[in-house]
Amino acid sequence: MEEIEIPEVTRDYVESPQKNQLPLPIVAGGVVLLAVLGFISLRLFSPSKEVPAVENIPAQTNPPVAKTEPEATTTAPEPEAAPTQTPAVQPRVDLLGHLPYDVAPESELVPVTADGSLKMRPAAAEKFKQMQAAAKADGINLAAISGFRDTKTQDHLFFGIKEQRLQDAAKRAEVSAPPGYSEHHTGYAIDIGDGNAPATNLETSFGDTAAFRWLEQNALKYSFELSFPPDNKQGVSYEPWHWRFVGDRDSLETFYKVRH
Repeated sequence: MEEIEIPEVTRDYVESPQKNQLPLPIVAGGVVLLAVLGFISLRLFSPSKEVPAVENIPAQTNPPVAKTEPEATTTAPEPEAAPTQTPAVQPRVDLLGHLPYDVAPESELVPVTADGSLKMRPAAAEKFKQMQAAAKADGINLAAISGFRDTKTQDHLFFGIKEQRLQDAAKRAEVSAPPGYSEHHTGYAIDIGDGNAPATNLETSFGDTAAFRWLEQNALKYSFELSFPPDNKQGVSYEPWHWRFVGDRDSLETFYKVRH
């Protein structure tokens, strides 16, 4: 049988590998290693694909609500209240040192004396009677000489006596008030005398009597005070016999209203 002869090149490769050629497993491992290294290099050094940026879309919010102006009301403006005015106190203009006084209605007066000839306002009359009784218990006789006077009576006392005594108005005003200016008009004033010394009635010497001394010590207990003491502000002569009642609101306001 004829022997088939294998070419030399082929025979060298199969039968006796070249001296410098690596074995196949090593070659295969190297290929794998290179592949891995190449893949890693691609991941590390290749430019990464940029992810397209997502546009910032604002979150959905409720649409702004348009402000609506309140409907204008057509109510009529309230009229301005007139400022409260305090009634002005009328000045009490004096006349020859005497102040003006209203005349008390005679229907509001009551008797002070048993015969009813002298009258005062009820509160003043009651207190005078109490004072008179207290003085009598101490042996003092308080005599009521003059109480309420109307303008006609005062007219005579001022103008009539002035003419009789040939006095001018200023001189007469020192001891008697003009009509309309006497405290006796109010029904709160009274002239008091000493029943045990009648000669001193309506005289400054009444100030030396036991009756006057008793009044000085006790009259205030019954709300009576001396109207014209010595050196009084009105310039009226000293009248120790003339007393006035200030024991209730009306009497107090009558004599102590503010003067302007």
